[in-house]
Amino acid sequence: MTGMTMNDMVLISVDDHAIEPPDMFIGRLPARFKADEPRVARFANGDERWMVEGRPWAGVGPAAVAGRRREELGDEPTRYAEIRSGCWDVDARIADMNANGTLMSVNFATLAGFAGEKFVQGKDMELMLALLRAHNDWHIEDWAGRYPARLIPNGILPLWDIDLAIAELKRINDAGVRVVSFPENPTAFGQPSIHWGHWDRLFAAIVERGMTVAIHIGTSGGLLPTPSMESPADVGVTLLNIKTAEAVADLLFSPLLLKFPDLRVMMSEGCMGWVPFLRERANAEYRNHRYWTHADLGDLVPGDLLSRHFLFCFHEDDFGLSVRHEVGLDQIAWECDYPHADTTWPTSPERLWSSIKNFPQEEIDKITHLNAMRFLNIDPFSQIDRKGATVGALRALAGNVDLTPLPGGGLKPVRTGSVLSTADIYQMFQQGDARLGEPVSYLT
Repeated sequence: MTGMTMNDMVLISVDDHAIEPPDMFIGRLPARFKADEPRVARFANGDERWMVEGRPWAGVGPAAVAGRRREELGDEPTRYAEIRSGCWDVDARIADMNANGTLMSVNFATLAGFAGEKFVQGKDMELMLALLRAHNDWHIEDWAGRYPARLIPNGILPLWDIDLAIAELKRINDAGVRVVSFPENPTAFGQPSIHWGHWDRLFAAIVERGMTVAIHIGTSGGLLPTPSMESPADVGVTLLNIKTAEAVADLLFSPLLLKFPDLRVMMSEGCMGWVPFLRERANAEYRNHRYWTHADLGDLVPGDLLSRHFLFCFHEDDFGLSVRHEVGLDQIAWECDYPHADTTWPTSPERLWSSIKNFPQEEIDKITHLNAMRFLNIDPFSQIDRKGATVGALRALAGNVDLTPLPGGGLKPVRTGSVLSTADIYQMFQQGDARLGEPVSYLT
């Protein structure tokens, strides 16, 4: 039992998301790409979409539903007016963080995909490289750079070219980036697997520079991990977090972790209740089957690698917290997931405190901020006094933040059966694309 209160917690969120503002590319591209500068178009039906290479490329705020009632989460935002300004305005984001008592936050890209994987699918790869670099510059300078004591920069890489990826890694690290994103499954985007050495030089550079790799759910290809299109949408949403176990297992039996014993991998939004079983199963598999599979981890077993390399990140996982010692107390970090549908904003402290209030304070501090500080190699208390970093102190700054629930709006899935199916979700996006027509105006 601890003597601390909910307001005494210090919260570092290792997984949130930035929705790119309409003007993010202005002035950031080489002159030869001026005519190709992505812009946000408004269509006759009111939808707003990023236009890239002359075609609608992405919605302005997929799943950016923080502040909506749960009953309205099925609607997919299609315009900036349907999402909180904290999604794309950095000053408003800090205000929303204060309202939630969140001290610091790692933010993933949206337009580019969580790991920059959408740029891999472009047509003009020189343009894609320019866009990716511009995205990193915006994130470093105008997003995290505006509030370096509050936002932790997270970079993306040109995954289609290993030499370009290494060059970009060095460039953004020199600019202060300590976290870089990588997909759960690069082969889903036509890139080599992690098993035959293609990525070794990149990971060597990451380790050499003391950076952390962030692997976010939803970067293994496809929209929802369901057995069939007839599967209820609930199936895919349920499996999203657990699916990251595939990426962990792939890493455990890859050469990478043996080659790079200092590599740190943060499994964002994967939760951790499944980790003890994965450890047990991987150890048993290795013990029983390595003679015919020819796996060779030397003096180690998979569980040793699991403990040595990974940070597991949760928003809601009471079972995982109950087996925290089996997961690894030094391997657990909290996340808010703002502004996505799983976010606990703006009542994250209340939700988290209900789960951990009876833990020893040492364990609470590890889960809420110390593990994140160590794993990401950051020290917020060098810039902010600890007394001003607590939930209570930050919320005291947020008296003017409007927490009135936003109205619903956007694309609405149409149920064709007794429950909403995976096919219904895909159909919603296809219908949204089909109804656009031609742009009638641009936001910038």
